[in-house]
Amino acid sequence: MRARHSKPSLFKHSKTAFVAVGVFSLFINLLMLTGPLFMLQIYDSVLASGSVPTLVVLSILVAGLYLVLGFLELIRSRLLVRIGHNLDHHNCDPVFTSVLHHSLDPENGSRFSSALRELTTLRQFVSGPGPSTLFDAPWAPLYLAIIFAFHWTMGVLAITGAIVLFIIALLAERLVRSPMSTASGADAKALNHSEAGIRNAEVLSAMGMHLRFAKLWRGFHGKALIFHAKTNDRSGTLTATSKSLRLFLQSAMLALGAWLAIQQSISAGTMIAASIILGRALQPVEQAIGQWRSFVQARQAYSRIVTLLANTPDVENHMALPAPSGPLLASGIQIAIPGKRGLIVEHAEFDVLPGEVLVVIGPSASGKSTLARALVGVWPLVGGEIRLDGSTLDQWNREVIGDHIGYLPQNVELFEGTIARNISRFHEDPDEEEIIEAAKMAGIHHMVLGFSHGYDTVLERDGTNLSAGQRQRIALARAIYKKPALIVLDEPNSNLDNQGDTDLVETLTKLRETNCIVVVIAHRLSVMEAADKVLVLENGRQKAFGPRDQIFARQLEAPLDKLEHLNREFSEKSVRRSRA
Repeated sequence: MRARHSKPSLFKHSKTAFVAVGVFSLFINLLMLTGPLFMLQIYDSVLASGSVPTLVVLSILVAGLYLVLGFLELIRSRLLVRIGHNLDHHNCDPVFTSVLHHSLDPENGSRFSSALRELTTLRQFVSGPGPSTLFDAPWAPLYLAIIFAFHWTMGVLAITGAIVLFIIALLAERLVRSPMSTASGADAKALNHSEAGIRNAEVLSAMGMHLRFAKLWRGFHGKALIFHAKTNDRSGTLTATSKSLRLFLQSAMLALGAWLAIQQSISAGTMIAASIILGRALQPVEQAIGQWRSFVQARQAYSRIVTLLANTPDVENHMALPAPSGPLLASGIQIAIPGKRGLIVEHAEFDVLPGEVLVVIGPSASGKSTLARALVGVWPLVGGEIRLDGSTLDQWNREVIGDHIGYLPQNVELFEGTIARNISRFHEDPDEEEIIEAAKMAGIHHMVLGFSHGYDTVLERDGTNLSAGQRQRIALARAIYKKPALIVLDEPNSNLDNQGDTDLVETLTKLRETNCIVVVIAHRLSVMEAADKVLVLENGRQKAFGPRDQIFARQLEAPLDKLEHLNREFSEKSVRRSRA
């Protein structure tokens, strides 16, 4: 993958539609002159001549023009709705994929977690009245020019009013932008805090932390409310000011027109028409001030989405490679938390052949889970390389190599859907025999059949309708679905009972017979019975690697006792280091 260098355009598929909106806006604004010109003809021609036929013809003409105006407004609004839909349709997948990519970064992933909501905000703005106002505003000079044509003094008054309203619009930009940005940030923190509380509601309730946690949430929420109120106050003040000013300017235009009419410089119809045209000229500016909050929100949303996409690497299409069947080789690998410099794993080297099980042991914080993430390509390497069947993982298309990798993370996550769909990794056309085979290999076939709907049992969000052990075993079946070439299991027995441990060893034995490469991160060393090789990590460094019997030469007499003793020794060293 390579990083993007230029900022993407979210509307590149809608350029023609925007041109069409601009053309419709031209004719809409020309037709907006229908009312003032009709008024001008009524006062200066119809009333002066007393001609009823002229009145009838003008009325029919005006009715037709307003019908066309309404039709064009309808078409323009529907075009904007389609542009908003097109925006979402062409960008929802890249945004969602980018959010998932950045979620792998434990440090900065939360920066972009709200991008999908911001895409919705942008779509709603584009589909609303805001863009119409923006397309109407450039035609204000046309109206001002017509007023100038009536009389230069009326033109000066109109331009003066337009300048004042434009200054108010600039003030709206300066006064609303900062509190709006602060309020959005506080909203995001409050939302993240509330989601964390919902995910960990049991812990908060059991240990009496919910009131203190709620107090922390109220702090973020209260800050957001304060700045939202400040934004609304400023926006409301400017909106009221601009509306009052526009109404005053229209009355002032009438007064000036009346004085000019008395002086015989213009007609009475011109006076009325000038007032109406001025209102139309200033209306888009006034509307923009009233909708400035929406403008700011849409602009911030656009900026964040563009930044997200610009900072997401492009997925390169690689030449298709055959299904991996060879060994897993790691040479001099160095791993760090994405975005940080400190190494978690330094210079680890090992190899695992097809049909072998490698068990990785060591004290807590020794880098075992970090190694697991690197083996499946979730975290990039800082140095060294990992090769599967001679190829590094980045030489594969991610969707392709993903089908040849099984991964059971330390924190088990299941998704809303049936058990069958979870095991099959949500393939659109899953192989039902493979689903059942994976379940049998994981030792959960009879457990699943015991549910009321069997494999069609629908899991709730995060699988909360199952026990922790059941979730872990279903996730194990998902990892070994279709017997991928490389299977990485991070503490697969952390939530299992003794029978579950026994079933796991049996599963590992079966996987060895299918020629899979299996890497197991272990604290509970019952899985050592199925191990072919052992990798020992301590403080991010490789302490030992080799065949199980070579690493634990005395295990023939008391294998598990020896292994447990070594694991306790590693843990005691870790505790002593932390106390020091």
